[in-house]
Amino acid sequence: MSAEFGGRSGRQGRLSQWLRGRRPRQAADEGGREALLLAAAEAGLPLAPAAHPAGYRCSCDRVGCPTPARHPVSFAWQTQSTTDPAQIERWARHQPQANFITATGMVHDVLDVPLDAGREALTRLLDAGLEVGPVAESDDGRMLFFTLTRGTPEDEDEWWPCELDCHPETMDEHPGLRWHCRGSYVLVPPARLPGDDDRSVHWVRGLEHPLPDPLSLLEVLTDSCARHGGEQPDQAGTAWPLRR
Repeated sequence: MSAEFGGRSGRQGRLSQWLRGRRPRQAADEGGREALLLAAAEAGLPLAPAAHPAGYRCSCDRVGCPTPARHPVSFAWQTQSTTDPAQIERWARHQPQANFITATGMVHDVLDVPLDAGREALTRLLDAGLEVGPVAESDDGRMLFFTLTRGTPEDEDEWWPCELDCHPETMDEHPGLRWHCRGSYVLVPPARLPGDDDRSVHWVRGLEHPLPDPLSLLEVLTDSCARHGGEQPDQAGTAWPLRR
């Protein structure tokens, strides 16, 4: 299900080169897609159907959709999200082109960083012997680190919702880390992106890796984002919004 890294004894430069050259792709057949979605649900990630590419556009009926193929199909995605395998199988079979999102802040959070910063951070984390959980790459220039959520407080008022640091039209001004927690979502692999047929969101470390504490990754990720802050291309249109 994932691309496995070599032993941590490898040098940082060689691992960086491996990461830059490796582009694992999900199985194109329906059985492979369904198996990956069910594995995500088994790992505790609540899923819901999302839009899919229609050429270079989005499958939704919104004119000028700012996040094509990256948003849920239902406004009720937070309550609709589930780990029930029977429901996920029905969605996957009845909506064979659909992407899926996973709702964050229930079981897991996602630390979402620019791709180059994420690759550097992943190298540093592995070389340091730190536990790193599932990691996905998105071919629109992001890397997603899946972590435990910050916890479920007894007092519901203690929840803090996820607010992203930008909107699609200002993405190029805020290329750094985004912490997806309650009220947010990300695409879960396997997912297709608009444009070329091979653009996707795919695992580079699979769900067999336990979810780590997000704070154990945060310092390295923020440092790598700061180091690459002046080197990011225009990424307008690649945000992961709270709502459509």
